[in-house]
Amino acid sequence: MSQTTLDPIGAVGPDVIPGSPQPRGFLFAFVAAWFGLSLVVSTLAGASIPKVFAFVDDDSKAMNFSIVAAVGGVVVMVITPLFGRLSDRTMSRLGKRRPWILGGALAGMAGVVVLAFSTELWLVIVGWAIVQTGYGATNAAVHALLADQVRKGIRARVSAAASAASAVALIAGSLIVAALPNDAQWTWFIVPGVIGTLFSALLYFRLHDIVRTDRPAPWRWADVLSTYWLNPVKYRDFFWAWACRLLVTMSIVTVSIYLLFFIIDRLGVPKEDASGVYAAVLIAFTLMSIVTTIVFGWISDRTGRRKAIVWISALLSAGGLTIAAVAPDLTVFLIAMALVGAAQGAFVSVDIAMMTEVLPTFDEAGKDLGIVSLSYQLPQVLVPVIAIPLLAIGGSGENYSALFIAAIVFGVLGALSVLPIKSVT
Repeated sequence: MSQTTLDPIGAVGPDVIPGSPQPRGFLFAFVAAWFGLSLVVSTLAGASIPKVFAFVDDDSKAMNFSIVAAVGGVVVMVITPLFGRLSDRTMSRLGKRRPWILGGALAGMAGVVVLAFSTELWLVIVGWAIVQTGYGATNAAVHALLADQVRKGIRARVSAAASAASAVALIAGSLIVAALPNDAQWTWFIVPGVIGTLFSALLYFRLHDIVRTDRPAPWRWADVLSTYWLNPVKYRDFFWAWACRLLVTMSIVTVSIYLLFFIIDRLGVPKEDASGVYAAVLIAFTLMSIVTTIVFGWISDRTGRRKAIVWISALLSAGGLTIAAVAPDLTVFLIAMALVGAAQGAFVSVDIAMMTEVLPTFDEAGKDLGIVSLSYQLPQVLVPVIAIPLLAIGGSGENYSALFIAAIVFGVLGALSVLPIKSVT
């Protein structure tokens, strides 16, 4: 299909998309790919890599993981908007997005293999950088499909389904790692990597992609810089929606990225059993997240309202994080994380739909959604850097209460960021 002139996303008019009609099973494959990508990346970041550090060098696990997370975050921040823009410009007979979906997944799997046999810090950094590069390319293309191939009238429900799939992936990944033997490190990485790659391949084969036939303008160095930038004054609604996503994500990442270590150090769970407890916490978090994602996604599409749901999410999150920060035992902590999960579900039910409705145009959806992805990826860099001094307050290196207080502040600021948005109710 040739590229045509496209209407701005969110403009008043027919509920149309630029993509061609999709074959039976496309939406399932789209959600499945979202599930697979979430499973491999979140499992490696939240369970597999922390488990390696806990077993190899327990005393320096938090510092080592902070370094890996920060480096991986920088990598994915750089490559996601760039690959998104390159996919916008791709003229392959396979389409704009398909080469990136499959090629990125295969490259990411190569990084998984490196991680599977790494115990030294520098090798883990290299493996994680490859994983973030490969699956980041796939993720950029998959995100762009929400604008390319999903009409506005069902976008919140589809994004809610994708977000629910991501939530299920968190549970599935944690249960997989918990079930695998503690003396077989390679399985902690290869199993989720294979699942993520296979589901990406499924979408590759079920997508009727847009084939670009008009040659894009010559690539300039200025285009590289503009890949990471949209004028916040000209596109004010986009900026505030982006800021909201950044701050809310920082709130969640501040807690989730050190969750396994919290379970070991604060709740006193032996590291040999911590993966199972980590899975239980994620189940409580995720089940509530799935429920509220589906409920609020339906409410949002029926009412057209997005901002009020963000405020509800902020209230639930602040309450849950406050309880979690002072939880005396695992039971109370599970209840607190269930509340935080409910908050996260409410937010993600409208998050992606809201972002697509403030994009400037369809023409560079890949690039613009790459900038959107930065609001998720930047916290992967900022949080580990911020966490180091916060954890050091008091001299113990384990001041998790300070982390939870920071998470509450980020969440409240995120809710306030939707106030100036005019084009979304």
